[in-house]
Parts: sequence; structure tokens; C-alpha cells
Amino acid sequence: MHILRAFCQEQRPMSLGEIAQAVDIPAAKVHRYLASLVGSGMVVHRQTGTYDLGRMAAEIGMAAVARYDVVNRAADLLPDLVEETGCTAMLSVWGSTGPTIVRWERASTALVTALGVGAVLPLTKSATGLVFLAWNPERLAREQVMAADLDLVRSRLEKIRSDGLAKAEETFIPGLYALAAPVLDLQGQAEAVVTLVSTEASIVVDGSGARRALRYAFPTHDGVVPGGGEARAS
Repeated sequence: MHILRAFCQEQRPMSLGEIAQAVDIPAAKVHRYLASLVGSGMVVHRQTGTYDLGRMAAEIGMAAVARYDVVNRAADLLPDLVEETGCTAMLSVWGSTGPTIVRWERASTALVTALGVGAVLPLTKSATGLVFLAWNPERLAREQVMAADLDLVRSRLEKIRSDGLAKAEETFIPGLYALAAPVLDLQGQAEAVVTLVSTEASIVVDGSGARRALRYAFPTHDGVVPGGGEARAS
């Protein structure tokens, strides 16, 4: 699996030595694995001596794409996220007028807010909107963001991408704090956004349980599954 992932990350044919270096496995051992992968059709050995993903890998990939519904998978994770963090959770997608809430999972402590399913969130004043812009930057040019605000917004988006999360501290609704993470599709774009909302400012603090839970459930870095996290030890 490490070898197959190396092909995905490099996105080009590789020599035996390059593969061994990428996966940090001795070349002789990699060669044995490659022989098995070639025999199964997952990898092809080119006349140039390099290796690349084969037809079977393509068939499996297409089948996975056809079944990979990141939005519904994210919705299924909301109840557990609410139970673990004690925060209200919402799922938003990009609608015709901007970030639109399509699922609202209430915590045991109810929030007094006009937000709910169908509400449209602002782009630059909500954690949800900022996440959509951070992982779909082309939308920044299409939306009506004041020219004077562009540099500030771009700077915030760079930090959000680096952190993997966006936070809002009473900037949209006084008394409410929000923490948002992208639900990435297979191409690394934000198909949806999951946002935790609370009256407790502690959720946006670095190292908080809410931050850890959200990053675990919806990771944004290499080596993990977008929108689903890694398998838990249990």
C-alpha cells in the first residue's frame, strides 16, 4: 500500500530506486513487492524500466470515486462529534447564494440563535465561509470582496490552510464561537464544511478537545482519508 500511495503522490512513472527511496524500504524488497503488483495488474513495468500504476489500479480508483460520497459520510459523523465535544455541529455546502447549512446537529445545551438549516453564512466573517475560500481559492475572485480587504483575507486564508481549521470569535454572532474544518473531496477541494458552534470560547483555543476532535475526524494532511479520518485503534 505504501508503494501504491507513492505513485499517487508522485503522479508519474518511477524507477525502482525512486520507489525504494519514497517508501524507505530496501530496493530488493521493493522489487519483490513490485513483481507481485505487476502480476495482479495494479502496476505496469514499462519498457523504459520504470514502473507506473496499471489498469487494475485505474478500475479500482474509478469504482471508489463512484462510491465516495463525502457529504453523506460527513453527516454521519456529526452525532459522534457532538457527543465527543459537547458542541452543536453543522454541515454546510456551497449553495447558489454561498455557504448554506444543510444539517444541524444540536448539543444537549441548546443555543439561542437564528441559525438553522437553510441559513446562508457570510464568506469572510464566518469560520465556515473562510474555510470554503481557503480550499477553493478561485471563489475569492468571483465573490464580492472589497479590494481593500483582499490582502487581509488572503493572509487569513494562508493561515487557515496551514492550521487545517478556521475559527470565529464572536465576529458573526455575538456570544458564539465557531471552529470549522473542510470536508475534502478526492481532489483536495472543500466539498462541504463541518462547523462546531458553542458559547464557550475554549473551543477555539489551540489544543482544545474540540480542535483535536475536529482535526481527527476531518483531516487535511497527507496520509489520511479526506472527510473520514484514519481508522481508530479500536
